[in-house]
Amino acid sequence: MKKFLIINPFGIGDVIFTTPVIRSIKENFPESSIGYWCNERVGDILRDNPLIDKVFALSRGDLKRISGYSRIQGLRSSWRLFSAIKKERFDISLDFSLEHRYSLISKLAGIKKRVGFDYKKRGRFLTDSVDITGYQDKHAVEYYLSLLEFIGIKALNPRLELFIAGEAKDKAEALFKDLGISAKERVIAIAPGGGVSWGKDAEYKHWQAEKFAEIADRISKDLGARVLILGDGKERQLARRIAKVASGKPFDLVGKTSLRELAAVIEKLDLLIANDGGTLHMAVALGVKTVSIFGPVDELVYGPYPASAEHIVVKQDLDCRPCYKNFRFNGCNNNRLCLEGISVDEVYERARSLIQ
Repeated sequence: MKKFLIINPFGIGDVIFTTPVIRSIKENFPESSIGYWCNERVGDILRDNPLIDKVFALSRGDLKRISGYSRIQGLRSSWRLFSAIKKERFDISLDFSLEHRYSLISKLAGIKKRVGFDYKKRGRFLTDSVDITGYQDKHAVEYYLSLLEFIGIKALNPRLELFIAGEAKDKAEALFKDLGISAKERVIAIAPGGGVSWGKDAEYKHWQAEKFAEIADRISKDLGARVLILGDGKERQLARRIAKVASGKPFDLVGKTSLRELAAVIEKLDLLIANDGGTLHMAVALGVKTVSIFGPVDELVYGPYPASAEHIVVKQDLDCRPCYKNFRFNGCNNNRLCLEGISVDEVYERARSLIQ
C-alpha cells in the first residue's frame, strides 16, 4: 500500500480540478491511502469524498492570517499541522502549490518522492518536477494529470467529481421546501460573484450586476423558472444589489449556506448561469448544465472540463484577452470590454437553448 499526499492551497475550482488525479490514483492503486492538504475554506468539499482518507485544511495563507491575530497561536497551528502530516508517513506528494514552502515541509515530514511544478525555480525541494512558466494551450486539469507520469500511471476519461453528504442534501431539500419550490418546478441559479481568491481584483471577473438582474427577470418571466442567487458570504452586497433591482424577486441565498449545503443546492438545479469561479466548477462536477461568462481568464485553461455542449462559455474574442497570464493579473487597460461587451440577449439565448 502506498500513501499519497495531494497539496493544493488554492480556491474551490483549483481543488476540484485535482479530482481526476485522485480518481486515477485510486484506480491504479486501489489499496492506497490519500491525504489532501488544502486551505480552510475549501476543506469542507473534500471531507465527503470517499476516495480521500484525511484532509489537512490549513494553508500557508491561513497560517499567516492566524499569526496576524496571535503569533503564538500561529506557531502552535503550524506545529500541529506539521506533526499531523509527518505522523501519516506519506510515501509520495503531488504538489500543485507552485511554491517551495510546501515541498520543503513535505521533505521535512519524511516524504521521499515529491512531485510538482518548478515555477520560477521554486521547485528546489521537489524530487521530480515539470518546468512551467504558466498554464497555456491546454486545461489546468491536464497539467495536473501530467504529474501522474512520475508515478507511472495515466488517467482514462478524466472528469471532475464532487461528493455530497446526506445531511447536506437533506438541508437543501428543506431549504427548497421553505422557499416554496416544488420538485416539479424548473430552478435556475445565477452566481454573480466568483473569484474570491482574487481579492480586490475579483470584480474584473464579474459580469455587470444589472445584467444578472435582467437575466434573472427574463428566465423567471419567459421560462417560468424559480431563480436563486448563489455565492460566498463576502458577496452579500453584490447579491443585495441584484435582488433590489430584479423585479422578479429572486431568492437570495448568498452567504446563507455552508459550502457543503451550497453544493447540495447546486445539485438540485436545472441550470447555473455564473461567472468564472468555484461555483461554476462545482456545478460542472455535479453534472449540472451551465452557462459561464469569461472575461480576463482563458476558458481553454480554466473553463468547464471536459468541454461539453452542456457547458456553454460566453466570451468576447479581443486582442487583449486573456489578460490573466502566467498566474498573474496585471490589470485591465480596456475598460473591462471583454465583459461589458457581452449582452443579456446572448446569455439568455444560450441559457434557453440548454433547457428547452
